[in-house]
Amino acid sequence: MVVREYLGGTIGYKRLAEKHGVKSKRQIIDWVNAYKKFGMKGLLRKKNDAIYSVQFKLDVLSFMKRTGASLSKTALHFGITNPSVIRGWKKKFLEGGAEALDNPKGRPAMSEKAKNVQKSQKPTQQNEMTREQKLERENELLRLEVAFLKKLRAFQMDPDGYLEKHRQRYHSNSKKNSD
Repeated sequence: MVVREYLGGTIGYKRLAEKHGVKSKRQIIDWVNAYKKFGMKGLLRKKNDAIYSVQFKLDVLSFMKRTGASLSKTALHFGITNPSVIRGWKKKFLEGGAEALDNPKGRPAMSEKAKNVQKSQKPTQQNEMTREQKLERENELLRLEVAFLKKLRAFQMDPDGYLEKHRQRYHSNSKKNSD
């Protein structure tokens, strides 16, 4: 209703926000842009279980940093209908690096194997990782970092070519994750 009223051309963002009790005109701008790019689907909230890969999150943050694009423009570019999601990724990344982006929301379900291991361990051993587990985790983080740096280098060398090459993957990835 608010978007249609704005598109009708009779009232601006600020007055619309005041009229409908929306805290910021920025919210209405985001709604209008999402509607223009994605239609009604752009205004619908995605399910909370939408999952984006760590690599996708890193690519989004890298794009935003390299191009200087705003949260809204970056979200529209990557097909993310809620720009504040990117703000959360950025905060997590700044606080804990790439590893922080890998933490899914909520508590993961415990597998049967994990339940059995947990029962057999003493309480003090439950929170400690073995040396091998620590090394595996470190290897995984290093692999992520190397992949990120390779993509960043490719993007820096030819931003337009890189974005064009990966544009289809991002759009299909975001559609896949929203189902």
